[in-house]
Amino acid sequence: MPGIWIYSEDSTVARQLLTAGQELKKTTDQSVNVIAITDEAAQSLAGAGADKVYLLKGISAWPESYAGVIDELLKKEQASVVLIGATLRGKDVAAKVAAKLQAGLVTDALTVQFVNDAIETTRLMYGGLAICTEVVSLPALVTIPPRTFAEASETAGQGEIITVEVTNEDSRVVISNVCPIVREGADIATANRIVCVGRGLSKQEDMKLVEELAAACGAEIACTRGISEDYHWLPNDRYIGISGQKVKPELYIGMGISGQVQHVVGIRDAKIIVAIDTNEKAPIFEAADYGIVGDLYEVVPLLTAALQKK
Repeated sequence: MPGIWIYSEDSTVARQLLTAGQELKKTTDQSVNVIAITDEAAQSLAGAGADKVYLLKGISAWPESYAGVIDELLKKEQASVVLIGATLRGKDVAAKVAAKLQAGLVTDALTVQFVNDAIETTRLMYGGLAICTEVVSLPALVTIPPRTFAEASETAGQGEIITVEVTNEDSRVVISNVCPIVREGADIATANRIVCVGRGLSKQEDMKLVEELAAACGAEIACTRGISEDYHWLPNDRYIGISGQKVKPELYIGMGISGQVQHVVGIRDAKIIVAIDTNEKAPIFEAADYGIVGDLYEVVPLLTAALQKK
């Protein structure tokens, strides 16, 4: 029987996709099924609204090795649409599964819905300058970026957990060593408040201005690409933009940032955008909810002092 299927190796992202799946269920009344690879994830998703959770039990610790198994399961169950988290590993799995199923694949979708027995999606193009609408016949695979949807909340019922014993994982690639990236501070992609600095800051010693403002409003510090890759004042995982992090904070404060499209695409989902720049015609002001035209060296200390009083 056709159904809506969800997969992500990240259980938090899977719960977000579950929200999208439940919206699709309202229009088709198809069941929402989730594929999980850990017991913890299976229990969490079964309690968050999934009708069935298929727990893959294998010996491989690497999500990429389960693409063939997922393909077989989707074929057997006649999946109509598959939502996959657009993480690096999720995209890898999505491409492999789409090829095996000979099905259409849309990447980085922002919306997804059933229209005339097909899947219609929208996604950004040209660095956020345009929105592309695509219609894909069923079965279809769609990857969705993290934080596009809110996490599904706990429900009164409990979905059925079905254990699938796996003996045929892809073992051609063996990972002998893992060197994790050392990150300082919180992940800015999940931060509720962000203070972001651009080339308007004259020298590295002046980062103290940014740190004081961030401390005053309880924010994480981020930057533009130039600050991290050219000046090396902050780590690369701190820069926001089309090739960097895409954030969705409650509050974003940009200081000394002109606001080219490459940066703005990374902050477009922020609820409140505050911009500080000397150039009144800077593009950042077109995206901002509140703008302050002025020298950040004069404005930021005053703003910090006002916040500290609160």
